[in-house]
Amino acid sequence: MIDYSNVHSVALLGWNMTSTPMNVLNDDSIPAFEAALQRAYSDPTVKGIVITSAKNEFIAGADLKMILRNNDKNPAEMLKVSAELNRIFRGIETCGKPVVAAINGTALGGGYEACLGCHHRIALDSPKAVIGLPEVTLGLLPGGGGTQRLPRLLGLETALPLLLEGRRVSPKEALALGMIDELVTSREELLEKALAWIEANPSPLQPWDERDPKTGQIVGKENVRPPGGAVQSPTGARVFGAGTAMVMEKTRGNYPAPIAILSCVYEGLQVNIDRGLVIEGRYFVQVATSKAAKGLIQTMFLGLNEANKGVSRPKHIPPTDVKKLGILGAGMMGAGIAYVAAGAGIPVVLKDVSVEAAGKGKDYARAVLEKAIERGKGTPEKAEATVRLITPSAELADLQDCDLIIEAVFENRALKAQVTREAEPKLAENGIFASNTSTLPISGLAMASARPDHFIGLHFFSPVDKMQLVEVIRGRQTSDYALAVALDFVKKIRKTPIVVNDSRGFFTSRVFTTYTAEGMELLTEGVNPVLIENAGKNAGMPVGPLAVSDEVSLELIYKIADQSLQDGALTEGDTAYQVAKKLVERGRLGKKAKAGFYDYPANESKYLWPGLHDLFPPTDRQPSLEELKNRLLYRQVMETVRCFEEGVIRSQLDADLGSILAWGFPTYTGGALSFVDYVGITNFVREADRLADAYGERFRPTQRLRAMAERGENHFKHSLHS
Repeated sequence: MIDYSNVHSVALLGWNMTSTPMNVLNDDSIPAFEAALQRAYSDPTVKGIVITSAKNEFIAGADLKMILRNNDKNPAEMLKVSAELNRIFRGIETCGKPVVAAINGTALGGGYEACLGCHHRIALDSPKAVIGLPEVTLGLLPGGGGTQRLPRLLGLETALPLLLEGRRVSPKEALALGMIDELVTSREELLEKALAWIEANPSPLQPWDERDPKTGQIVGKENVRPPGGAVQSPTGARVFGAGTAMVMEKTRGNYPAPIAILSCVYEGLQVNIDRGLVIEGRYFVQVATSKAAKGLIQTMFLGLNEANKGVSRPKHIPPTDVKKLGILGAGMMGAGIAYVAAGAGIPVVLKDVSVEAAGKGKDYARAVLEKAIERGKGTPEKAEATVRLITPSAELADLQDCDLIIEAVFENRALKAQVTREAEPKLAENGIFASNTSTLPISGLAMASARPDHFIGLHFFSPVDKMQLVEVIRGRQTSDYALAVALDFVKKIRKTPIVVNDSRGFFTSRVFTTYTAEGMELLTEGVNPVLIENAGKNAGMPVGPLAVSDEVSLELIYKIADQSLQDGALTEGDTAYQVAKKLVERGRLGKKAKAGFYDYPANESKYLWPGLHDLFPPTDRQPSLEELKNRLLYRQVMETVRCFEEGVIRSQLDADLGSILAWGFPTYTGGALSFVDYVGITNFVREADRLADAYGERFRPTQRLRAMAERGENHFKHSLHS
């Protein structure tokens, strides 16, 4: 696990874990690492220590399963995790021998904290390597001294953004920021530089340490002044004042980690390093045992990794590969799909009614790549190679032998049936046909197909180049083979899939519309639109329900509702239908028309349309912000529960990931189904009943959910889906 060797009286400690794909700090590796260090400390022939890795990365951080396992336990158990790491890293600093981190690849979280504990840091300039402390993105804070050492090393103004944003930087940027001391171009040079530094620095001290003149022992300095200014200085006052305001604006107080990081740094930098580490340990426990950390780790790390590895893929189907892709429709969605596919090296035929129309779709890819080059990502040569993979066409013949054809035409059932019948015969022998519909049931669209078992839904989200999720919809006749092809394709284009069964609106569109619909319900009840929007954002949604309705397009909401009305899935009295109709009839179609719930003046910030007060007069008595937050969240969660019970959603993971990645359900809850666990199932059912009594049956808990609460069961994956 930790390879130990002695080269020129220098101990080489090489991390080489065989039980995990990457080197991580866990219950096995931490004791092994400490044992190897103690061996080097106690060997009188060893004059210095080099810590490196035999793998392509250094240390990828702490094993989050270890954190999660301790999340529900006594906080004292979690404190042991932090205390043990700090004892080891503090031991490195005070052992009396020079210790160098030879960082040969990625060093994140606890892995980089180990580097910070070393006296010198040298990194290999690897193009794939990243360095940083990303714990905040998972609802945590660095618990191995990161909040204490990084600000002491870099200063408050440089360190705090790295800690609060969880930024991962390249080795070159790490050198520029001062996170590492040297950069090399080969493993051989890495070792040579490490050995040379040890030879030249036999008795190093960290900037925050000094030798006790009486005992000669290394101890933490009092009153360390970080570069750029101390906490109690004009710089410190400005940095912490602005930092706190920015954190509260961004998190709305829903995420405990950023505020805890600020507190750690503020309190810890006013005492010596040893007392600062104790302060950090207390905050680490507080944050690591929070519900927010549990939800983020379960869904946005462990769950996301499972989905990206293909947990939903039928295991008995051999690997497939889409080597030629056809796309019908070169509008915003079709052009976006063509861009991401070409970016993954797949030749694309982008077909539209004319070569000129298809060419505009190709131009979209070129424009995105040009912007990336302006930001320093990519080269003109690579961009041109990507663009060349897209062939604009108006001819069906160019689709011959496509492994996959995706139709991305307008949400019109007749048009989709027409293009399916025209293009499907051009598929390769075992090719798959997919629809990018966002609402129309796949089984119905498959009726136009000669091979409904090879027909599937691939619902991309706009803008495709930025949105990570793809909702894969399985129709009644969709085969395991078609599902495997779809999932292999999604993996190849580096997107995250969820798999759902067929239904009107599937999962994402069906539940997302409840957020916008509840916002419209509130508006018709006389709730001030400013209060509605603030409630959405304070609940943790990216934007308010009225603003997102504008972005989706009120015209589209109206057309979809009108289609549902014709199909018998909706009644004339539906509030969202009536509200959208009122605005559309007034020419207020949404953001694209620069007029919707908001006005969009040129070169100015948008603002709520004053005419809303005439159409929907606010009442004198307004509800509390908390009441509105609950209505907006519980409405979405109840619809998610119904999707789960109806079998539309196949797993809790798909529900949670889909809700977060598709429309921005608050990540601190772990997702739309995990929200029930977040508040506690008994509390959830009680509150949902109260909301139903007050506002309507759409909030009423299902009988199955009520039975779960009575049995004290908390996890859907164990209780609902069979």
